[in-house]
Amino acid sequence: MEKANKKYDAYVQILKEELITAMGCTEPIALAYAAARCKELLGKLPEKVIVKVSGSIIKNVKSVVVPNTGGMKGIRAAVAAGFVAGRPEKKLEVISQVSDEERAAIQAYTEQADMEICYLDSGRVFDIIIEAVAGEDTAKVRIANYHTNIVLEEHNGEKLLETVVEGDQEEGLTDRSLLNMEDIWDFAMTCEIEDVRAILDHQIDCNMAIAKEGLTHPYGACIGQVMLDAYGDEIRNRASAMAAAGSDARMSGCELPVVINSGSGNQGITCSVPVIEYAKELCSGDEKMYRALALSNLVAIHQKTGIGRLSAFCGAVCAGVAAGAGIAYLRGGGFKEIAHTVVNGLAIVSGIVCDGAKPSCAAKIAASVNAGILGYEMYVRGQQFYDGDGLVTKGADNTIRNIGRLGKEGMAGTNDEIIKIMIE
Repeated sequence: MEKANKKYDAYVQILKEELITAMGCTEPIALAYAAARCKELLGKLPEKVIVKVSGSIIKNVKSVVVPNTGGMKGIRAAVAAGFVAGRPEKKLEVISQVSDEERAAIQAYTEQADMEICYLDSGRVFDIIIEAVAGEDTAKVRIANYHTNIVLEEHNGEKLLETVVEGDQEEGLTDRSLLNMEDIWDFAMTCEIEDVRAILDHQIDCNMAIAKEGLTHPYGACIGQVMLDAYGDEIRNRASAMAAAGSDARMSGCELPVVINSGSGNQGITCSVPVIEYAKELCSGDEKMYRALALSNLVAIHQKTGIGRLSAFCGAVCAGVAAGAGIAYLRGGGFKEIAHTVVNGLAIVSGIVCDGAKPSCAAKIAASVNAGILGYEMYVRGQQFYDGDGLVTKGADNTIRNIGRLGKEGMAGTNDEIIKIMIE
């Protein structure tokens, strides 16, 4: 892809927008970010708080440990952490710097705060409103559509910021509809490495560190450790196990940062760690590894664009299949092999549901990475899924479009039912 092509700069910018650092599962961290900004407007710790959240926020916060809270889970813990120790200028690293005194204060505030939590039926999948009161002063903050998108700020009834929110549009971000498989492949194979090196180096450093942490400590269900013990250290198993281990650590409150993808740390880990591990195993060299990572990250984003940030469709599927595409390239595949890897992988695991952030995410990640690799192994052995096989249709982009429709529209009712079951 020529640098003069408008898509070139757009693809670089999309990587910059999506591959950002977060500490902790991003939905509770978005709550902490909203709370920290609300306290900043209020100027003091609130006496009464009303938290209104959409169902998908409830689903993704309910069972995950909030970092720097002493192991606490849930909405109250996330909001309390933001109010007591949040630094809003750090956005998705809002509670990454917490002292021992602040940890104790978070626990005390969680237990004592007058905090009301309400289901917010706004018609939006991603919606957070926090209202705070201290004496005669009030503050209000709203985040909608994606994790750092503050669309309303109020202080004592005066609107300091108000952005019209239309549907699930992501105002201020580069147009994701510019993504397609052929152009992603072209960009990944021809981009100047210096244009993506810093972004990808940070992803490599952060995500490999948390994967190694997960393999060496007893986080969550220890899926990565179980896999290595049960199935051995062969590269295919090790690549999946390391990604699973990173997720287990993150879901259990590990205080290491992660470079996310499509708003998710699990997805960021999944589409990077297996690719990095394969590049090391195959002695691919830095340039080929960077190109594989650019490919994997953009394929993951492309798939998630049609589905949306939050859905009943498990995002690990998209990231695992994208990792399969990156691995296929490292193993000598061209565009045809990459496209068929994606289609085959989606055909295998597109039915996995998202029932919130929790330890079982690690196992779903392992299954999805294995499906991505199997999709490649099928194609190089003359096997594939064909047009008309379920949701598979002719062309990788068309199959991705079908999966997007399933995840966003078809599974909307499934998402509601999952949330009802979890609340009950």
